[in-house]
Amino acid sequence: MIYVFVALAVFAVFIYLLYRQGFAVTKSIAAILFIFRPERQADRVSLDTCTGWVRHVGRFHESRIYEFHLNCQLSNGDAEATLLNSQMQALLHLSRNQPTEVIELEKKSRYYLQWDFQCATGKCELCW
Repeated sequence: MIYVFVALAVFAVFIYLLYRQGFAVTKSIAAILFIFRPERQADRVSLDTCTGWVRHVGRFHESRIYEFHLNCQLSNGDAEATLLNSQMQALLHLSRNQPTEVIELEKKSRYYLQWDFQCATGKCELCW
Protein backbone atom coordinates (compact mmCIF):
# COMPACT_ATOMS: atom_id res chain seq x y z
CA MET A 1 0.00 0.00 0.00
CA ILE A 2 2.82 2.42 0.82
CA TYR A 3 4.35 1.74 -2.62
CA VAL A 4 1.14 2.82 -4.32
CA PHE A 5 1.12 6.08 -2.35
CA VAL A 6 4.78 6.77 -3.18
CA ALA A 7 4.19 5.98 -6.86
CA LEU A 8 1.20 8.33 -6.97
CA ALA A 9 3.17 11.07 -5.21
CA VAL A 10 6.07 10.73 -7.66
CA PHE A 11 3.65 10.79 -10.58
CA ALA A 12 1.93 13.93 -9.23
CA VAL A 13 5.28 15.69 -8.79
CA PHE A 14 6.27 14.69 -12.32
CA ILE A 15 3.03 16.11 -13.80
CA TYR A 16 3.43 19.30 -11.76
CA LEU A 17 6.99 19.78 -13.07
CA LEU A 18 5.81 19.23 -16.64
CA TYR A 19 3.09 21.85 -16.11
CA ARG A 20 5.54 24.37 -14.60
CA GLN A 21 7.80 23.98 -17.62
CA GLY A 22 4.93 24.43 -20.06
CA PHE A 23 4.76 20.82 -21.29
CA ALA A 24 1.43 19.92 -19.65
CA VAL A 25 -1.88 21.74 -19.92
CA THR A 26 -5.05 22.13 -17.91
CA LYS A 27 -8.29 22.09 -19.81
CA SER A 28 -12.04 21.92 -19.65
CA ILE A 29 -13.16 20.93 -23.14
CA ALA A 30 -16.18 19.37 -24.79
CA ALA A 31 -15.40 18.59 -28.42
CA ILE A 32 -15.80 16.07 -31.20
CA LEU A 33 -12.17 16.68 -32.21
CA PHE A 34 -9.51 18.61 -30.28
CA ILE A 35 -5.79 18.65 -31.19
CA PHE A 36 -3.63 21.13 -29.26
CA ARG A 37 0.08 21.58 -30.06
CA PRO A 38 2.00 24.10 -27.96
CA GLU A 39 5.36 24.88 -29.55
CA ARG A 40 8.36 27.08 -28.76
CA GLN A 41 7.02 30.21 -30.50
CA ALA A 42 3.44 29.26 -31.34
CA ASP A 43 0.33 27.35 -30.28
CA ARG A 44 -1.66 25.47 -32.89
CA VAL A 45 -5.17 24.11 -32.45
CA SER A 46 -7.39 21.99 -34.70
CA LEU A 47 -10.93 21.46 -33.49
CA ASP A 48 -14.45 20.43 -34.36
CA THR A 49 -17.46 21.66 -32.36
CA CYS A 50 -15.27 22.65 -29.43
CA THR A 51 -16.46 24.56 -26.38
CA GLY A 52 -14.30 25.21 -23.32
CA TRP A 53 -10.85 26.43 -22.37
CA VAL A 54 -7.19 25.34 -22.34
CA ARG A 55 -4.42 26.90 -20.23
CA HIS A 56 -0.69 26.27 -20.15
CA VAL A 57 2.47 27.98 -18.96
CA GLY A 58 3.91 30.30 -21.60
CA ARG A 59 7.61 29.80 -22.10
CA PHE A 60 9.30 33.09 -22.94
CA HIS A 61 13.06 32.57 -22.92
CA GLU A 62 14.17 36.20 -23.07
CA SER A 63 13.05 39.57 -21.79
CA ARG A 64 11.88 41.65 -24.75
CA ILE A 65 8.88 43.06 -26.57
CA TYR A 66 6.74 40.31 -28.09
CA GLU A 67 4.20 40.72 -30.86
CA PHE A 68 1.33 38.22 -30.65
CA HIS A 69 -0.70 37.26 -33.75
CA LEU A 70 -3.91 35.23 -33.60
CA ASN A 71 -4.89 33.59 -36.88
CA CYS A 72 -8.31 31.87 -36.74
CA GLN A 73 -9.59 29.96 -39.74
CA LEU A 74 -12.93 28.91 -38.30
CA SER A 75 -16.01 27.79 -40.19
CA ASN A 76 -18.18 28.00 -37.05
CA GLY A 77 -17.97 29.51 -33.57
CA ASP A 78 -15.30 31.69 -32.08
CA ALA A 79 -11.91 31.42 -30.40
CA GLU A 80 -9.97 33.85 -28.21
CA ALA A 81 -6.51 33.81 -26.63
CA THR A 82 -5.51 35.56 -23.41
CA LEU A 83 -2.09 36.07 -21.84
CA LEU A 84 -2.26 35.97 -18.03
CA ASN A 85 0.34 36.92 -15.44
CA SER A 86 1.20 34.74 -12.42
CA GLN A 87 -1.80 36.18 -10.50
CA MET A 88 -4.09 35.10 -13.40
CA GLN A 89 -4.79 38.71 -14.43
CA ALA A 90 -5.20 39.33 -18.17
CA LEU A 91 -2.31 41.19 -19.78
CA LEU A 92 -3.58 40.96 -23.35
CA HIS A 93 -6.63 39.53 -25.08
CA LEU A 94 -6.75 38.50 -28.72
CA SER A 95 -9.79 37.69 -30.84
CA ARG A 96 -10.76 37.77 -34.50
CA ASN A 97 -11.66 41.46 -34.03
CA GLN A 98 -8.27 42.25 -32.45
CA PRO A 99 -5.82 39.65 -33.78
CA THR A 100 -2.52 41.43 -32.99
CA GLU A 101 -1.08 43.01 -29.88
CA VAL A 102 2.38 43.95 -28.58
CA ILE A 103 3.58 43.50 -24.99
CA GLU A 104 6.87 43.55 -23.09
CA LEU A 105 7.54 40.35 -21.12
CA GLU A 106 10.18 39.52 -18.55
CA LYS A 107 12.16 36.27 -18.76
CA LYS A 108 11.94 35.54 -15.03
CA SER A 109 8.17 36.08 -14.73
CA ARG A 110 5.59 33.31 -15.11
CA TYR A 111 2.92 33.72 -17.76
CA TYR A 112 -0.03 31.57 -18.82
CA LEU A 113 -1.64 31.32 -22.24
CA GLN A 114 -5.35 30.58 -22.17
CA TRP A 115 -7.53 29.67 -25.11
CA ASP A 116 -11.33 30.01 -24.96
CA PHE A 117 -13.59 28.33 -27.51
CA GLN A 118 -17.31 28.73 -28.20
CA CYS A 119 -18.68 26.01 -30.55
CA ALA A 120 -15.53 26.45 -32.68
CA THR A 121 -14.74 24.38 -35.77
CA GLY A 122 -11.57 24.87 -37.79
CA LYS A 123 -7.96 25.77 -37.07
CA CYS A 124 -6.28 28.48 -34.98
CA GLU A 125 -2.69 29.57 -34.52
CA LEU A 126 -1.17 31.95 -31.98
CA CYS A 127 2.37 33.10 -32.85
CA TRP A 128 4.79 35.33 -30.99
